[in-house]
Amino acid sequence: MLKLNFMSLKLISKDLKLLFVATLFFGAANGIFMASFNNYLADVHGLDATARGWLELPRELPGFLIIFVSWALLALMRESKMAAVAMALSAAGAIGLGFAADNIVWLVTFVSIWSLGDHIIFAVQDAIGLQLSKEGASGRRLGQLGGARNLGVISGVGLMYGIARLIGDRYDLFYLIAGITTAIALVAYLGIKTGKGETRSRRIVLKKRYTIYYAVSALFGVRKQIFLAFGGWVLVKIHGVDVSTIALLYFIASVLGVVFRPLLGDVIDWFGERLVLALDEILLILICLAYAFAGDIFSSTAAIYVLYGAFILDSVLFALRIARNTYLKKIAETPADITPTIAMGITVDHLVAMSLPVLSGYIWSSFGFRWVFILAAVIGLAGFFVCLRIRVPSKAV
Repeated sequence: MLKLNFMSLKLISKDLKLLFVATLFFGAANGIFMASFNNYLADVHGLDATARGWLELPRELPGFLIIFVSWALLALMRESKMAAVAMALSAAGAIGLGFAADNIVWLVTFVSIWSLGDHIIFAVQDAIGLQLSKEGASGRRLGQLGGARNLGVISGVGLMYGIARLIGDRYDLFYLIAGITTAIALVAYLGIKTGKGETRSRRIVLKKRYTIYYAVSALFGVRKQIFLAFGGWVLVKIHGVDVSTIALLYFIASVLGVVFRPLLGDVIDWFGERLVLALDEILLILICLAYAFAGDIFSSTAAIYVLYGAFILDSVLFALRIARNTYLKKIAETPADITPTIAMGITVDHLVAMSLPVLSGYIWSSFGFRWVFILAAVIGLAGFFVCLRIRVPSKAV
Protein backbone atom coordinates (compact mmCIF):
# COMPACT_ATOMS: atom_id res chain seq x y z
CA MET A 1 0.00 0.00 0.00
CA LEU A 2 2.72 2.44 0.94
CA LYS A 3 4.66 1.51 -2.17
CA LEU A 4 1.62 2.24 -4.30
CA ASN A 5 0.75 5.54 -2.67
CA PHE A 6 4.15 7.04 -1.99
CA MET A 7 6.05 7.21 -5.26
CA SER A 8 9.72 6.42 -5.52
CA LEU A 9 11.79 9.41 -4.52
CA LYS A 10 13.57 9.16 -7.88
CA LEU A 11 10.32 9.92 -9.71
CA ILE A 12 9.24 13.06 -7.90
CA SER A 13 10.46 16.62 -8.06
CA LYS A 14 12.69 18.37 -5.58
CA ASP A 15 9.81 20.64 -4.56
CA LEU A 16 7.60 17.66 -3.79
CA LYS A 17 10.37 15.96 -1.79
CA LEU A 18 10.81 19.10 0.29
CA LEU A 19 7.05 19.37 0.77
CA PHE A 20 6.95 15.80 2.08
CA VAL A 21 9.84 16.54 4.45
CA ALA A 22 8.19 19.72 5.75
CA THR A 23 4.86 17.94 6.17
CA LEU A 24 6.53 15.07 8.01
CA PHE A 25 8.37 17.25 10.53
CA PHE A 26 5.50 19.63 11.19
CA GLY A 27 3.30 16.56 11.59
CA ALA A 28 5.60 15.47 14.42
CA ALA A 29 5.30 18.86 16.12
CA ASN A 30 1.54 19.01 15.65
CA GLY A 31 1.12 15.49 16.98
CA ILE A 32 3.02 16.37 20.15
CA PHE A 33 0.99 19.54 20.61
CA MET A 34 -2.41 17.93 20.09
CA ALA A 35 -1.66 14.83 22.15
CA SER A 36 -0.43 16.80 25.15
CA PHE A 37 -2.45 20.03 25.08
CA ASN A 38 -5.53 19.04 27.10
CA ASN A 39 -3.42 17.34 29.77
CA TYR A 40 -1.07 20.35 29.80
CA LEU A 41 -3.98 22.71 30.44
CA ALA A 42 -5.42 20.48 33.16
CA ASP A 43 -2.15 19.53 34.88
CA VAL A 44 -0.09 22.71 34.58
CA HIS A 45 -2.76 25.42 34.54
CA GLY A 46 -5.69 23.65 36.25
CA LEU A 47 -8.35 24.78 33.76
CA ASP A 48 -11.96 23.58 34.10
CA ALA A 49 -14.42 23.01 31.22
CA THR A 50 -15.61 26.64 31.21
CA ALA A 51 -12.07 28.04 31.12
CA ARG A 52 -11.14 25.47 28.47
CA GLY A 53 -13.98 26.76 26.31
CA TRP A 54 -12.98 30.39 26.79
CA LEU A 55 -9.37 29.61 25.83
CA GLU A 56 -10.63 28.69 22.38
CA LEU A 57 -11.45 32.37 21.73
CA PRO A 58 -7.83 33.57 21.61
CA ARG A 59 -6.67 30.23 20.19
CA GLU A 60 -9.06 30.49 17.27
CA LEU A 61 -8.88 34.26 16.75
CA PRO A 62 -5.92 33.91 14.33
CA GLY A 63 -8.07 31.55 12.27
CA PHE A 64 -10.83 34.13 12.09
CA LEU A 65 -8.32 36.76 10.99
CA ILE A 66 -6.49 34.49 8.55
CA ILE A 67 -8.17 35.99 5.49
CA PHE A 68 -6.55 39.35 6.30
CA VAL A 69 -3.22 37.78 7.31
CA SER A 70 -3.03 35.70 4.13
CA TRP A 71 -4.05 38.69 1.98
CA ALA A 72 -1.20 40.72 3.47
CA LEU A 73 1.34 37.90 3.10
CA LEU A 74 0.28 37.01 -0.46
CA ALA A 75 1.06 40.58 -1.46
CA LEU A 76 4.67 39.91 -0.44
CA MET A 77 5.43 36.24 -1.04
CA ARG A 78 4.46 32.87 -2.50
CA GLU A 79 2.65 30.18 -0.54
CA SER A 80 5.84 28.26 0.25
CA LYS A 81 7.37 31.32 1.93
CA MET A 82 4.12 31.88 3.82
CA ALA A 83 4.50 28.31 5.06
CA ALA A 84 8.01 29.14 6.31
CA VAL A 85 6.63 32.16 8.22
CA ALA A 86 4.01 29.83 9.71
CA MET A 87 6.70 27.44 10.91
CA ALA A 88 8.66 30.27 12.57
CA LEU A 89 5.56 31.35 14.51
CA SER A 90 4.64 27.82 15.52
CA ALA A 91 8.18 27.11 16.73
CA ALA A 92 8.15 30.27 18.85
CA GLY A 93 4.75 29.37 20.31
CA ALA A 94 5.84 25.83 21.21
CA ILE A 95 9.05 26.97 22.92
CA GLY A 96 7.12 29.66 24.79
CA LEU A 97 4.56 27.16 26.09
CA GLY A 98 7.31 24.87 27.27
CA PHE A 99 9.47 27.43 29.05
CA ALA A 100 7.74 30.79 29.57
CA ALA A 101 3.97 30.26 30.01
CA ASP A 102 3.98 30.56 33.80
CA ASN A 103 0.69 32.46 34.06
CA ILE A 104 -2.56 32.83 32.13
CA VAL A 105 -1.39 35.90 30.20
CA TRP A 106 1.65 34.14 28.79
CA LEU A 107 -0.38 30.98 28.22
CA VAL A 108 -2.83 32.91 26.04
CA THR A 109 0.03 34.75 24.29
CA PHE A 110 1.98 31.66 23.29
CA VAL A 111 -1.13 29.64 22.43
CA SER A 112 -2.11 32.49 20.09
CA ILE A 113 1.36 32.59 18.48
CA TRP A 114 1.33 28.84 17.91
CA SER A 115 -2.22 29.10 16.57
CA LEU A 116 -1.34 31.87 14.11
CA GLY A 117 1.37 29.71 12.57
CA ASP A 118 -0.92 26.69 12.58
CA HIS A 119 -3.66 28.57 10.74
CA ILE A 120 -1.34 30.09 8.16
CA ILE A 121 -0.11 26.61 7.27
CA PHE A 122 -3.70 25.39 6.99
CA ALA A 123 -4.34 28.18 4.48
CA VAL A 124 -1.40 27.26 2.21
CA GLN A 125 -0.45 23.60 2.65
CA ASP A 126 -3.24 22.23 0.45
CA ALA A 127 -2.72 25.04 -2.06
CA ILE A 128 0.93 23.98 -2.40
CA GLY A 129 -0.13 20.34 -2.72
CA LEU A 130 -2.69 21.22 -5.40
CA GLN A 131 0.00 23.10 -7.35
CA LEU A 132 2.05 19.88 -7.34
CA SER A 133 -0.82 17.56 -8.30
CA LYS A 134 -1.86 16.24 -11.70
CA GLU A 135 -5.28 16.93 -13.18
CA GLY A 136 -7.84 14.48 -11.80
CA ALA A 137 -5.51 13.28 -9.04
CA SER A 138 -5.76 16.12 -6.51
CA GLY A 139 -7.29 13.87 -3.86
CA ARG A 140 -4.46 11.37 -4.23
CA ARG A 141 -1.79 14.06 -3.85
CA LEU A 142 -3.40 15.59 -0.77
CA GLY A 143 -3.97 12.09 0.60
CA GLN A 144 -0.29 11.28 0.17
CA LEU A 145 0.63 14.44 2.03
CA GLY A 146 -1.84 13.44 4.74
CA GLY A 147 -0.06 10.11 5.00
CA ALA A 148 3.30 11.88 5.34
CA ARG A 149 1.81 14.08 8.05
CA ASN A 150 0.66 10.97 9.89
CA LEU A 151 4.13 9.46 9.69
CA GLY A 152 5.33 12.61 11.40
CA VAL A 153 2.62 12.38 14.04
CA ILE A 154 3.63 8.76 14.70
CA SER A 155 7.24 9.82 15.25
CA GLY A 156 6.41 12.79 17.46
CA VAL A 157 3.73 11.10 19.53
CA GLY A 158 5.78 7.92 19.82
CA LEU A 159 8.71 9.91 21.18
CA MET A 160 6.41 11.78 23.56
CA TYR A 161 4.86 8.53 24.76
CA GLY A 162 8.31 7.05 25.45
CA ILE A 163 9.39 10.13 27.40
CA ALA A 164 6.16 10.14 29.43
CA ARG A 165 6.56 6.47 30.32
CA LEU A 166 10.24 6.78 31.22
CA ILE A 167 10.54 10.12 33.03
CA GLY A 168 6.98 11.43 33.40
CA ASP A 169 4.99 14.24 31.85
CA ARG A 170 7.78 16.65 30.87
CA TYR A 171 5.80 19.29 29.01
CA ASP A 172 8.89 21.49 28.67
CA LEU A 173 10.68 18.69 26.85
CA PHE A 174 7.62 17.87 24.74
CA TYR A 175 7.36 21.44 23.47
CA LEU A 176 11.11 21.79 22.96
CA ILE A 177 10.99 18.83 20.59
CA ALA A 178 7.96 20.37 18.85
CA GLY A 179 9.90 23.61 18.38
CA ILE A 180 12.92 21.83 16.90
CA THR A 181 10.92 19.73 14.42
CA THR A 182 8.97 22.81 13.34
CA ALA A 183 12.24 24.64 12.68
CA ILE A 184 13.33 21.78 10.41
CA ALA A 185 10.04 22.12 8.51
CA LEU A 186 10.77 25.84 8.14
CA VAL A 187 14.06 25.11 6.37
CA ALA A 188 12.35 22.64 4.01
CA TYR A 189 9.63 25.15 3.07
CA LEU A 190 12.27 27.79 2.29
CA GLY A 191 13.69 25.44 -0.36
CA ILE A 192 10.42 25.03 -2.27
CA LYS A 193 10.31 27.08 -5.50
CA THR A 194 6.89 26.10 -6.89
CA GLY A 195 4.51 28.79 -8.12
CA LYS A 196 7.07 31.02 -9.82
CA GLY A 197 5.65 32.70 -12.89
CA GLU A 198 2.05 31.99 -11.89
CA THR A 199 -0.45 34.70 -11.09
CA ARG A 200 -1.23 34.97 -7.40
CA SER A 201 -4.18 36.72 -5.88
CA ARG A 202 -3.52 40.02 -4.14
CA ARG A 203 -7.12 40.47 -3.02
CA ILE A 204 -9.70 39.08 -0.65
CA VAL A 205 -11.98 36.63 -2.44
CA LEU A 206 -15.66 36.35 -1.49
CA LYS A 207 -17.87 35.04 -4.30
CA LYS A 208 -21.37 33.57 -4.48
CA ARG A 209 -20.11 30.58 -6.49
CA TYR A 210 -18.14 29.43 -3.41
CA THR A 211 -21.14 29.53 -1.02
CA ILE A 212 -21.29 25.77 -0.52
CA TYR A 213 -17.53 25.71 0.05
CA TYR A 214 -17.95 28.28 2.83
CA ALA A 215 -20.81 26.25 4.34
CA VAL A 216 -18.73 23.07 4.32
CA SER A 217 -15.89 25.04 5.96
CA ALA A 218 -18.25 26.13 8.74
CA LEU A 219 -19.25 22.49 9.27
CA PHE A 220 -15.59 21.56 9.59
CA GLY A 221 -15.29 24.26 12.26
CA VAL A 222 -18.00 22.48 14.27
CA ARG A 223 -16.31 19.12 13.88
CA LYS A 224 -12.86 20.45 14.71
CA GLN A 225 -13.91 22.20 17.90
CA ILE A 226 -15.98 19.34 19.27
CA PHE A 227 -13.14 16.93 18.64
CA LEU A 228 -10.17 19.08 19.65
CA ALA A 229 -11.68 20.98 22.56
CA PHE A 230 -14.17 18.53 24.06
CA GLY A 231 -13.61 15.06 22.60
CA GLY A 232 -10.28 14.71 24.38
CA TRP A 233 -11.64 16.69 27.33
CA VAL A 234 -14.21 13.93 27.99
CA LEU A 235 -11.41 11.40 28.21
CA VAL A 236 -9.21 13.59 30.41
CA LYS A 237 -11.77 15.12 32.79
CA ILE A 238 -14.59 12.54 32.90
CA HIS A 239 -12.55 9.35 32.62
CA GLY A 240 -9.15 10.49 33.98
CA VAL A 241 -7.13 9.33 30.97
CA ASP A 242 -3.46 10.30 31.33
CA VAL A 243 -1.21 11.95 28.78
CA SER A 244 0.62 8.76 27.79
CA THR A 245 -2.69 7.07 26.92
CA ILE A 246 -3.85 10.08 24.89
CA ALA A 247 -0.49 9.96 23.10
CA LEU A 248 -1.02 6.25 22.42
CA LEU A 249 -4.46 6.95 20.91
CA TYR A 250 -2.93 9.57 18.60
CA PHE A 251 -0.20 7.08 17.73
CA ILE A 252 -2.72 4.38 16.77
CA ALA A 253 -4.80 6.86 14.77
CA SER A 254 -1.68 8.07 12.96
CA VAL A 255 -0.56 4.53 12.08
CA LEU A 256 -4.00 3.91 10.60
CA GLY A 257 -3.80 7.29 8.87
CA VAL A 258 -0.57 6.38 7.05
CA VAL A 259 -2.53 3.69 5.22
CA PHE A 260 -5.99 5.19 5.07
CA ARG A 261 -5.26 8.86 4.31
CA PRO A 262 -3.80 8.15 0.85
CA LEU A 263 -6.67 5.68 0.29
CA LEU A 264 -9.24 8.28 1.34
CA GLY A 265 -7.66 10.68 -1.15
CA ASP A 266 -8.25 8.09 -3.87
CA VAL A 267 -11.82 7.56 -2.62
CA ILE A 268 -12.48 11.30 -3.08
CA ASP A 269 -11.18 11.11 -6.67
CA TRP A 270 -13.28 7.99 -7.36
CA PHE A 271 -16.62 8.86 -5.78
CA GLY A 272 -16.58 12.65 -5.56
CA GLU A 273 -16.77 15.18 -2.77
CA ARG A 274 -20.58 15.14 -2.42
CA LEU A 275 -20.83 11.48 -1.39
CA VAL A 276 -17.67 11.49 0.73
CA LEU A 277 -18.53 14.60 2.74
CA ALA A 278 -22.16 13.52 3.28
CA LEU A 279 -20.98 10.14 4.59
CA ASP A 280 -18.50 11.92 6.83
CA GLU A 281 -21.36 13.87 8.47
CA ILE A 282 -23.24 10.62 9.16
CA LEU A 283 -20.17 9.10 10.81
CA LEU A 284 -19.67 12.30 12.82
CA ILE A 285 -23.22 11.97 14.18
CA LEU A 286 -22.46 8.42 15.33
CA ILE A 287 -19.22 9.54 16.96
CA CYS A 288 -21.01 12.34 18.84
CA LEU A 289 -23.66 9.91 20.09
CA ALA A 290 -20.91 7.57 21.28
CA TYR A 291 -19.30 10.39 23.29
CA ALA A 292 -22.69 11.32 24.75
CA PHE A 293 -24.12 7.91 25.66
CA ALA A 294 -21.36 5.27 25.77
CA GLY A 295 -21.21 5.52 29.56
CA ASP A 296 -24.98 4.91 29.83
CA ILE A 297 -25.16 2.01 27.39
CA PHE A 298 -22.01 0.05 28.21
CA SER A 299 -20.15 -1.02 31.31
CA SER A 300 -17.44 1.38 32.50
CA THR A 301 -14.70 -0.80 30.99
CA ALA A 302 -16.48 -1.24 27.67
CA ALA A 303 -17.47 2.44 27.54
CA ILE A 304 -13.89 3.67 27.73
CA TYR A 305 -12.90 1.43 24.83
CA VAL A 306 -15.88 2.66 22.81
CA LEU A 307 -14.67 6.22 23.46
CA TYR A 308 -11.14 5.25 22.46
CA GLY A 309 -12.57 3.88 19.22
CA ALA A 310 -14.60 7.06 18.60
CA PHE A 311 -11.52 9.18 19.25
CA ILE A 312 -9.41 7.17 16.80
CA LEU A 313 -12.12 7.04 14.12
CA ASP A 314 -12.68 10.79 14.29
CA SER A 315 -8.95 11.42 14.02
CA VAL A 316 -8.67 9.24 10.92
CA LEU A 317 -11.75 10.83 9.32
CA PHE A 318 -10.18 14.27 9.73
CA ALA A 319 -8.39 13.37 6.49
CA LEU A 320 -11.63 13.96 4.63
CA ARG A 321 -11.26 17.71 5.14
CA ILE A 322 -9.14 17.66 1.98
CA ALA A 323 -12.34 16.97 0.03
CA ARG A 324 -13.47 20.56 0.47
CA ASN A 325 -10.26 21.80 -1.16
CA THR A 326 -10.37 19.32 -4.05
CA TYR A 327 -13.96 20.52 -4.55
CA LEU A 328 -12.71 24.11 -4.54
CA LYS A 329 -10.12 23.35 -7.21
CA LYS A 330 -12.87 21.94 -9.44
CA ILE A 331 -15.16 24.96 -9.13
CA ALA A 332 -12.54 27.76 -8.96
CA GLU A 333 -12.88 30.46 -11.62
CA THR A 334 -9.10 30.83 -11.69
CA PRO A 335 -6.17 29.14 -9.86
CA ALA A 336 -5.42 32.52 -8.27
CA ASP A 337 -8.69 32.18 -6.33
CA ILE A 338 -7.65 29.00 -4.52
CA THR A 339 -5.37 30.25 -1.72
CA PRO A 340 -7.47 33.31 -0.75
CA THR A 341 -10.67 31.22 -0.91
CA ILE A 342 -9.13 28.57 1.35
CA ALA A 343 -8.21 31.42 3.70
CA MET A 344 -11.77 32.74 3.55
CA GLY A 345 -13.02 29.23 4.30
CA ILE A 346 -10.80 29.10 7.37
CA THR A 347 -12.16 32.47 8.50
CA VAL A 348 -15.72 31.20 8.04
CA ASP A 349 -15.05 28.01 9.98
CA HIS A 350 -13.63 30.14 12.78
CA LEU A 351 -16.81 32.16 13.05
CA VAL A 352 -18.12 28.86 14.38
CA ALA A 353 -14.89 27.84 16.09
CA MET A 354 -14.71 30.97 18.24
CA SER A 355 -18.29 30.87 19.49
CA LEU A 356 -19.11 27.17 19.77
CA PRO A 357 -16.51 26.31 22.48
CA VAL A 358 -17.76 29.10 24.78
CA LEU A 359 -21.35 27.95 24.31
CA SER A 360 -20.30 24.31 24.70
CA GLY A 361 -18.35 25.06 27.87
CA TYR A 362 -21.41 26.77 29.33
CA ILE A 363 -23.65 23.85 28.32
CA TRP A 364 -21.18 21.36 29.82
CA SER A 365 -21.02 23.24 33.13
CA SER A 366 -24.78 23.90 33.33
CA PHE A 367 -26.37 20.77 31.89
CA GLY A 368 -23.63 18.14 31.58
CA PHE A 369 -21.21 17.04 28.89
CA ARG A 370 -23.75 14.87 27.01
CA TRP A 371 -25.62 17.92 25.75
CA VAL A 372 -22.47 19.25 24.07
CA PHE A 373 -22.37 16.17 21.85
CA ILE A 374 -26.12 16.08 21.29
CA LEU A 375 -25.83 19.65 19.96
CA ALA A 376 -22.94 18.58 17.72
CA ALA A 377 -24.96 15.62 16.41
CA VAL A 378 -27.85 17.92 15.49
CA ILE A 379 -25.46 20.24 13.64
CA GLY A 380 -24.00 17.18 11.91
CA LEU A 381 -27.47 16.20 10.67
CA ALA A 382 -27.93 19.69 9.21
CA GLY A 383 -24.46 19.35 7.66
CA PHE A 384 -25.48 16.13 5.92
CA PHE A 385 -28.14 18.00 3.96
CA VAL A 386 -25.73 20.84 3.16
CA CYS A 387 -23.24 18.35 1.70
CA LEU A 388 -25.95 16.85 -0.51
CA ARG A 389 -26.11 20.23 -2.29
CA ILE A 390 -22.52 19.96 -3.53
CA ARG A 391 -22.34 20.05 -7.33
CA VAL A 392 -19.25 19.83 -9.53
CA PRO A 393 -19.19 21.03 -13.17
CA SER A 394 -19.24 18.04 -15.51
CA LYS A 395 -15.94 19.06 -17.11
CA ALA A 396 -14.24 18.84 -13.67
CA VAL A 397 -15.45 15.32 -12.86
